Amino acid sequence: MNPSLGSSGSRLATIALGANIDSRFGSPLATLTTAICYLRSLGPLRAVSSIWHTPPVGYRDQPWFHNAVVQLHTSLPPQALLAELLRIEATFGRDRSTAQPNGPRALDLDLLLIDDLVLQPVPKMTWCFNQIPNDGFVPINPAAAPALTLPHPRLTERAFVLLPLAEIAPTLVHPLTQRTISEHLADLPAPERAACEILSAACSQPPRTKG
Repeated sequence: MNPSLGSSGSRLATIALGANIDSRFGSPLATLTTAICYLRSLGPLRAVSSIWHTPPVGYRDQPWFHNAVVQLHTSLPPQALLAELLRIEATFGRDRSTAQPNGPRALDLDLLLIDDLVLQPVPKMTWCFNQIPNDGFVPINPAAAPALTLPHPRLTERAFVLLPLAEIAPTLVHPLTQRTISEHLADLPAPERAACEILSAACSQPPRTKG
């Protein structure tokens, strides 16, 4: 697929948020609420899901997670957008280079989709974070971000992603499977879906448009 921008100069990015331990901004609920505000710096929000309470996957000896999904319009290239998400994670205290896989985290921002763009990974690169400056952001070199695969390779396997995503974009079509988010959600075992519950309505809704 041609990754060039559309005539509007922006794409619709779908981003998953998760947290299950306190960050420098407070509880996981406060963290997600604040992180959504930070995401506004990357482009106008189109939709924000409710915040869900979900059981951990993989490493189960840890607190339950708070999860949400956001869609926003952005003109950033994919790798630059990923770098910005990592920068926000680091601002909240997350360091992926030392984090336990599937373990507790102050903030997780996963880039799920950018329109119907399909990207294959490139070799991973070494990356690091600098001291937090006065503006509250942690700078990161876009070329230093890890490899990016789109759509996210585990998007269709995770109830904690599909449930909030189905809330805001049930008819969104996965560019590889050509099936909707609702269809993928229905494929998951009923106990996995039932274990997740809405914790609170979205704390940060996009502005309404006139007309």
